[in-house]
Amino acid sequence: MKKLIVIITLFICPWAWAEDPISTGYFSNKALSGYDTVAYFTEQKAIEGKAKFNTEYQGADWYFASQQHLDMFLAEPEKYAPQYGGYCAWAVSANNSFASSDPEQWAIVDGKLYLNYNKSVKQKWDADRRLHITQADQNWPEMMSQ
Repeated sequence: MKKLIVIITLFICPWAWAEDPISTGYFSNKALSGYDTVAYFTEQKAIEGKAKFNTEYQGADWYFASQQHLDMFLAEPEKYAPQYGGYCAWAVSANNSFASSDPEQWAIVDGKLYLNYNKSVKQKWDADRRLHITQADQNWPEMMSQ
């Protein structure tokens, strides 16, 4: 009976489908698919994190390549966490919607990390980054309040 109530609730309550503030996989709670968010800033490339260097932040599990990167994140998580919770920056901008992102499709603009769904979507985002950042910055607060 409890399972039936949960299923019915998911179909009739729109708030039950609200997105998490941090993008994670369907079968995992890993932010950035387990990639090290600090490495984008320090190594200028996407590097997978290790399970022994992890923390929880905003309801997601974050992995790092080293203790140093974990410590840097713990000291300033807002500096290193991707914009829009790691959801695709183009989707937030152009479609006012949530879409997963590929940790290999990234950019740092003005000291902030942005991720995109795939290579072709990132090319669309790259074509006018400033416009897309402005639009996404306007869309994101409303998306999070729904």
